[in-house]
Amino acid sequence: MSSVRRLLRDVSSVLVLSGLLLLLDAGITLVWQEPVTAAIGMVMRGQVDQRYLSYRTAPLTRADSTALHAIQPLGDRIAYLARQERRQVRTGDAIGQIDIPRIGHTYNIIQGTDTESLEAGPGHYPSTALPGMGQTVGIAGHRTTYLAPFRFLDRLHHGDLIHVTMPYGRFTYVVQYQRIVLPTEVSVVDDVGYDRLVLSACNPLYSASQRIVVFARLRSVTPLGPADHEE
Repeated sequence: MSSVRRLLRDVSSVLVLSGLLLLLDAGITLVWQEPVTAAIGMVMRGQVDQRYLSYRTAPLTRADSTALHAIQPLGDRIAYLARQERRQVRTGDAIGQIDIPRIGHTYNIIQGTDTESLEAGPGHYPSTALPGMGQTVGIAGHRTTYLAPFRFLDRLHHGDLIHVTMPYGRFTYVVQYQRIVLPTEVSVVDDVGYDRLVLSACNPLYSASQRIVVFARLRSVTPLGPADHEE
């Protein structure tokens, strides 16, 4: 009989502990983000190929350097480098960094919006342009899982700044407005005739029934690397 009581006590202890862990997991997820996928996201982020974040690790070819030397207008130089980078990056590569002061934290931008790429950080829609090409740049990110880079995307409002740093330039965008749309509303990343940044994430929290989309327009560019004549 004592063995039965001991077994029941042990089972009860396991159930209580499991319940406490589930409550803790739920509490952390509500306040911050899902902890298990956060750990996975940290691992994934460490495995990302970051060579395209610098021309030191992904230098221009001799042909590109020669062609760039003949281009004088700054905007044309940046556009040339943006097109060159877009041609060579592959899905899963880190291509730049995004910093949103209102939200905090700086994340590498990953090429691709497939499941694996978004586990490593905010993902660039391959069908959209890169900063400096004069078109729409689309970036998606998680809100509750895998480091939740866009958890507080809803806090962005008109006038807030977003900084995107590429090897060839630092781009500062100013938020225009935000919208809530259906997941099928792909027109949000259409080109509109100017350099625009579009950030998107699932909405509301813990649901994928909608998308929250933030639109921002380019305000200024600081040339970096070979885009800067003075370097």
